[in-house]
Amino acid sequence: MTQTPLPFDARQASAILSDAANLADDGDIYVQRARSESFVFDDSRLKSAAYDTSQGFGLRVVAGEAAGYAHSGELTVEAITRAAETAKQAKRGYSGTLSTSPIPINRRLYAPIDPTQAPDFTIKTGLLAEIDAWVRAKDPRVVQVSVSLAGSHEEIDILRPGGEVFHDIRPLVRLNVSVTLAQNGRRESASSGAGGRAAYDEWIAPERWQGMAERALRKAAVNLESIAAPAGEMDVVLGPGWPAVLLHEAVGHGLEGDFNRKGTSVYAGRIGEQVASKGVTVIDDGSIHARRGSLSIDDEGTSTNRTVLIEDGILKGYMQDRQNARLMGVEPTGNGRRESYDTSIMPRMTNTIMLGGKDDPDEIVASIKRGIWAVDFGGGQVDITSGNFVFQCTEAYLVENGKVIAPVKNATLIGHGPTALSQISMIGNDFAMDDGIGNCGKGGQTVPVGVGQPTLKIGGLTIGGAG
Repeated sequence: MTQTPLPFDARQASAILSDAANLADDGDIYVQRARSESFVFDDSRLKSAAYDTSQGFGLRVVAGEAAGYAHSGELTVEAITRAAETAKQAKRGYSGTLSTSPIPINRRLYAPIDPTQAPDFTIKTGLLAEIDAWVRAKDPRVVQVSVSLAGSHEEIDILRPGGEVFHDIRPLVRLNVSVTLAQNGRRESASSGAGGRAAYDEWIAPERWQGMAERALRKAAVNLESIAAPAGEMDVVLGPGWPAVLLHEAVGHGLEGDFNRKGTSVYAGRIGEQVASKGVTVIDDGSIHARRGSLSIDDEGTSTNRTVLIEDGILKGYMQDRQNARLMGVEPTGNGRRESYDTSIMPRMTNTIMLGGKDDPDEIVASIKRGIWAVDFGGGQVDITSGNFVFQCTEAYLVENGKVIAPVKNATLIGHGPTALSQISMIGNDFAMDDGIGNCGKGGQTVPVGVGQPTLKIGGLTIGGAG
């Protein structure tokens, strides 16, 4: 797919921006044109089919810690002129030097396809009906099936005061299957999903969706046999892949540049210190091919990178956008992100992962005297300032003397991010990425992200259970 021409003169818009950003530290115009669609098949019928198109720009002028910002859904030179008059108020009384623009790159981490254009409506909705029927035929205990499919196509242009224009086309697809099983008067639900920056074809192939559906069925069946989770402090083993959402929330947010520049993170001012067990290496990598959290360039035009945050337990750095990097005297890391043209830039995670170690996963589980093996997670919360977190397990097992006793229900993990990192005692050799389902919220904005890790053993987490 070729680049769609801008609906206004880029040189004229850059000249307007240059005038507005004169004596400021930075400035840009972010132009976004997006299409999205979503389908939900529930109770054996098409429940909803939604389509949306949007376009607009945001013009930003940065002066020290201040940022003037104005946006509009009208892509005209006149609207840009009005926005510039508003945004440049941030530099009143300020005298700075305009930062150098990012270095342009030709790297593309995903094909510039448009998921909203093909396959057609009948094929997409027919697929959802096929999945629904397949799941119901697979297990007679099925009483509810919900299948959703979503795709989006975003075309991004970032104009700089010097006339440079950075461009990216960003596809995104996600398929999700949720099931509810009933047995002996008890009902349990589970879900499975996958997605990434690729065409629909990759995610709607039978071998792909059938695997997803089988995982959802298996998890729901396991939960039908679950017992009440124990409560108290005990060892916990986290499974590979998606359980790294705990790492994302409990540790990752605390390593974003803005929290550390302002001194509100538990990791502020601790570069070079031991903040995790030896062997723990955490990176944020937005440059992995076609992953959900990957970007060829971030929303400021900086190329995404493999940024080492913690290496062998030592804090090495933070995730940075341009403004926070400049104020902290470091280089931007390609983590400047925004939800849409009408929202502001913040340092955000992309794909945040903990690298694998040397331990055998089976031996890690067998090492538990009494504890929980958490295989899959739901939502969680973290307090950035204190580092305290709470997470809900959606698939977990009680382990005693190295033996898996039974699945448990309503297990909640409660802990402190930095403490949990320092209590990692075993790191598996089975590193895996999640299936491509993650979203991250910060400051009222949501962006797609990825996570990954191997099997991990963490000592002394509190389990909130039923007794």
